[in-house]
Order: sequence, then C-alpha cells, then structure tokens
Amino acid sequence: MNYPEALAWIYGLQRFGIKLGLENIQRLIAALHVDLGCARVIHVAGTNGKGSVCAMIDSILRAQKHRTGLFTSPHLVTFRERIRVNGEMISDDAVANGLTAIRDLVRDWDPHPTFFEIAAALALKHFSEAKIDIAILETGLGGRLDATNAVQSDVSVITPIAFDHQQWLGQSLEEIANEKAGIIKPRIPVVAAAQAPDAGKVIRHWAAECQASLQFVHDSYHKSPVGLSGEYQKQNAALAIAALRAARIDIDDSSIASGLASIDWPARFQRWDARTIIDGAHNPTAARILAETWHEAFGEQHATLILAILSDKDLRGICEILAPIADSVLLPKIRSERATPPDDLAKALSENIPSLPCSVTDSIADALALARAKPNPILLTGSLHFAGEALAWLQGQPAVFEECAQ
Repeated sequence: MNYPEALAWIYGLQRFGIKLGLENIQRLIAALHVDLGCARVIHVAGTNGKGSVCAMIDSILRAQKHRTGLFTSPHLVTFRERIRVNGEMISDDAVANGLTAIRDLVRDWDPHPTFFEIAAALALKHFSEAKIDIAILETGLGGRLDATNAVQSDVSVITPIAFDHQQWLGQSLEEIANEKAGIIKPRIPVVAAAQAPDAGKVIRHWAAECQASLQFVHDSYHKSPVGLSGEYQKQNAALAIAALRAARIDIDDSSIASGLASIDWPARFQRWDARTIIDGAHNPTAARILAETWHEAFGEQHATLILAILSDKDLRGICEILAPIADSVLLPKIRSERATPPDDLAKALSENIPSLPCSVTDSIADALALARAKPNPILLTGSLHFAGEALAWLQGQPAVFEECAQ
C-alpha cells in the first residue's frame, strides 16, 4: 500500500469500534517482534493534560540529548503526528510500509485489531527499529485495558482525572479513576497530579496494592518560562519533571529550561495570531481551565466564540462555563460525523443561555470571516477534532481526522 491507501485501510478499521483489552495488542507486539531493548518507558494516563505532559517530557529529554519515541493521540491534522522519534513525525513511507506489514499479518485474525491497537503497534515497531532511549506513551482511553498498557513501564504518570468517556469508563469519578489508575504496575513508581478526593483515594489504593511508591505533585513550575500558556501548564510542567525524576532519568536544569521554553504543542491555548486562540477543550473541566487561562491572557475582554462540540460530550456543562467569557457564539458545520449539529447546539444554547447571541454558519471559513469583522478576540474551541480542522483550514491543507474517540 502507498500512504493514502494505508490511511484508507486503517481508517476503515473504525467499523470495529473501540474494544478495550490487551489480548490483541500483546499478540501484535509478539508477532511484530517488537523489542524496545533497554529503552525506558514513561506511561501517562488521566483526563486532561496528558498530551501536554507527554510533549513536555519529550521536549526536556531531547534537550538533554536523549533519543525519544513519542506516541500520542488523537492527532490534529495528520495521522503522522501520533508517532515521533526525536521530535520528527513518522514518514509517509514508514506508515505505508508498517501498515502494509500489519495488514498482511492480521488479515485473518478474529477478533480483528482495532484502529487504536494497530496505531499503537505501528508506533512500538517504529520505536523498536529506531533504537530509542526512552518511550513516552499516552493512553488512548482509560488505562487498565488501553493498548499502551501492554508495555512494561518505568514510571506511571496520572494527570488530573475528571468526567469524560463515561460510556466506556463508568458513570462515577471513582469508576473512571479505577480505569485510569490501571496503568499502575507492581513496584513501579507513580507520579500523580493533584486529584479530586474520590480519584485520589483510588490512586492510593492501586499504588498500595501494587507496592508502588506514590508522589502527588501539588506545586507549579516557575523557575523558567514555559512555552505553553496558562498557569495549569506550569502545573503540568512540575508533573513532567517529577515523572523524569521518579524514572531516574538524567536531566539537568538547563535542559529542563530549554525543553519547556521550546515546546510546540498545538491547540492548547494556541495563539494563531494576535487575536485568535485555538484550544481543544472538550469537557467541562478543560473548559474551566480554558476560561481561567482566557482571563489570564485577556482580562475582562470577551471573546467571539467559535464553537463545535461532539455529540457524546457534556454540551450544557461546556457552554455554561464558556458563556461568561463570550460576547457572541458562532456555530460552524464541521466535517466530523460525531459533531453535534450546529442547529441542535444553537437550540441548547438558546434554552440554557438565552442572553448569549448565537448564529449558525455553513463552514469554519464563514465563521472566521464573521468573527474577524467584530472587534473582539476570537476563541475557537469545543473539540480537538474541531481544533484540528480549524488548524488545517488556516494552514491551507486537508485534515484527516478519525471518527473514533481515541
């Protein structure tokens, strides 16, 4: 398969949906002869901030001249973003060749591996061949039964846990935390962000059961600038540094400063231009952090809000939190089949926040044109799917974004 054919094949696997479990990924790892050698593994789970923490760890390590492999999800514009060695995205040819080999291998498997299982297997095989020193793996969904949990780690990192993906992870915070904390392994150190009491209790239980040392990180990092906006990113930076220390990886202060200053992680309060912000906040907790960061950056200025939210998210919760920072709302139609139809979102807004003017547009282009005609700063948010599509449009390139939750 060439690169477009390989992408068409892996996106076609979405018909298998999301199937949590480790059997297929363990079988894939064995069949592909994945061997990370002596590479250390940093495994990151949580609800919000996972990608930022992974990107910070990777940037610090590269500043220290370690050879890194970074696996994250979801991507924004191109599938290749998910798999990076030393900061470089996997090449078109490596994707095509790797997925061709995996397709031929799993053709007759029953059950057939899912999109995310194959993406994870491709990443691990790529890292194996690249002879990396350290792998940073972000969970796709949950943790206990996530494909990334098939790899033995050297430290387990848990970012703040909140409500999200309840249809797969459970309806209570305790149930969700139980899935996230499932990345904790026997006698492997655990580093966790400050947590809500129910989540913290679950993490403590898992750590005790596994005889794993546990450190909660409550401080923020203020020794040098962080290249991502917001006080919460300084908290993420402190967590990333604590994780590296817990894994006993050699880093010095200059590499920490250099790595954090140079980090590039789009759609996390990303300033596209002087008055346009792109952020992938997709649940109430992330929306609350976004609103706080907006106040840090713009004070009492209100935004022209361009909003698109997936249909399985807490629409009302997100909208109620963002409404106080908005002057008006534009609701574009986006490509994702999982997106709430703009008319439905407009109805929800008018019923719950009738004082906030909103209007539906046919496209992101139309929404941006209307927003730019207003004097307010502009905020595009509500989903990483939407953030990726907006970035692709602004960059003048097509976005290829899968419809699965991972």
